Amino acid sequence: MAATYRRHELRDDEWDRIKVYFETKLQKGKGRPPSDPRTILNGIIWIAKSGAAWRDIPERYGKYNTVYGWFAKWQKEGLLEKILADLGMDADLQDVSIDSTSAKVHQHASGAKKGLI
Repeated sequence: MAATYRRHELRDDEWDRIKVYFETKLQKGKGRPPSDPRTILNGIIWIAKSGAAWRDIPERYGKYNTVYGWFAKWQKEGLLEKILADLGMDADLQDVSIDSTSAKVHQHASGAKKGLI
């Protein structure tokens, strides 16, 4: 039976590519064990893709303040930027399209001074 994945979550093959960034040596007997980085990262991805507030994160990702704390730590360390740069090297840019749409605005809506025309 094939594995099913939730929307906005990493598949196994995606996680296998980036899990090396999250491997840490756990100190036995000292403090609480850290949260599962894959679950935390899935929570961060859910926030980024959904646009929701941190407090609205689903319970399956853990407490919002824990997920945000890891996000802030990884961002400060530059870890998320490293991952994106590394994965971006493999991006297939064949179908990338840049849109240069422009919209004309009426002079009264653009802040122009009255009486110029």
